[in-house]
Amino acid sequence: MGRRILFLALVAAGLTVWLAEIPQPADATSLAEIDSGDTAWMLVSSAFVLLMTPGLAFFYGGMVHRKHIISTMLQSFVALGVVTVLWVLVGFSLCFGESVGGIIGNPLTHLAFRGVGLAPNPDFAATIPFLLFALFQLKFAIITPALITGSMAGRIRFRSYILFMALFSLLIYAPLAHMTWHPEGLLRQAGVLDFAGGTVVHMSAGLAALAGALFLGRRTHAHEEEPANIPFVILGTGMLWFGWFGFNAGSALGATADAVLAFANTNIASATAMITWMFYERFQNRKMSAVGACIGAIVGLVAITPAAGFVTPGESLVIGGLTALLCNAAMSYQRKTRVDDTLEVFPSHGVGGMIGMVMTALFAGEVGLLHGGGWAAFGVHLLALVGTAAFAFGGAYGLFVLVNAGLSMRVTAAQEERGLDLSQHGESLG
Repeated sequence: MGRRILFLALVAAGLTVWLAEIPQPADATSLAEIDSGDTAWMLVSSAFVLLMTPGLAFFYGGMVHRKHIISTMLQSFVALGVVTVLWVLVGFSLCFGESVGGIIGNPLTHLAFRGVGLAPNPDFAATIPFLLFALFQLKFAIITPALITGSMAGRIRFRSYILFMALFSLLIYAPLAHMTWHPEGLLRQAGVLDFAGGTVVHMSAGLAALAGALFLGRRTHAHEEEPANIPFVILGTGMLWFGWFGFNAGSALGATADAVLAFANTNIASATAMITWMFYERFQNRKMSAVGACIGAIVGLVAITPAAGFVTPGESLVIGGLTALLCNAAMSYQRKTRVDDTLEVFPSHGVGGMIGMVMTALFAGEVGLLHGGGWAAFGVHLLALVGTAAFAFGGAYGLFVLVNAGLSMRVTAAQEERGLDLSQHGESLG
């Protein structure tokens, strides 16, 4: 025991000395390049996106059985802690460090936020502090693994989920973020457009969610549990919709015209999808449900994400309406299969993200097929879609197998019946 303590103390001392050698983050010339308006908007946007994760906790928590509410909400909330620490230590460097073959960042470039200071980095955002850029991107990394949890709600062991989340963030999310958003990233160099994370966030989470649902198998009472708290679902949707303005408009990385366009398109697509979903339910002789309206709003937000800064408001109407119909159909089909995706994450985020990518390839400015961009650019996006889907699904399934080999991923039948709130956390709603 004494040797272990001594070893840890030496490591901590060495790390402290190493960190102390980091130069001051900015000089007067660098600080003069910072735009106060852009910085203010990005601070606000970062806070907006952070709010999305608690919003997701309410959205998911309201839709599960009462005995799983606390655990389901905590699975989202705990990502705020786990991913933040990973991001500072190595995650940001893997995403935005010196490119290694256009696939991943060098983990040593910004290890422990080394060199991430107040001076702008023109390779990523020329008018805001590099530290602010890193913090804004952190919020995307936080919510992505949290999205996956909806597919496994009611049957995943909490400690195993934490390990999976850490591995997913480093081995699946980081390469996708690097390839898509780093100036030397493979997908970015190929011309693939993703304004705010349709590929990086929603497709990766949706495909990983499908992998999780297949790996864990069906719940004991699959499709029999009613939402425990629909007002929670509505509250969570409102928080997500609000935060999504930072998610999409903030991805302009400044208070610019692109931010205004993304802001408008975000609201229009979500509103259109919500209304389309509600009236389609009525067309099918079903009630216009509150849960349906909320799901419709979310799939509209998902689909407009990759295209938000590239399309017109009129095109965002089309994207929102079409996505609502297609995701509704995907959800109906999945319910007829043996796949127990508890909160239907794959039809919402996986299918919604793929639709958004195709819509981006069709409508995005001069690149879009319908604006004369040509079949080559469209084909590149389709290849990227297939490659991303295969990587996210296959990689996530492999991680489930790996984690399960050391820590069982699924709770026992008795724990599931008792409820995850009590069996995993010793807490309940009373």
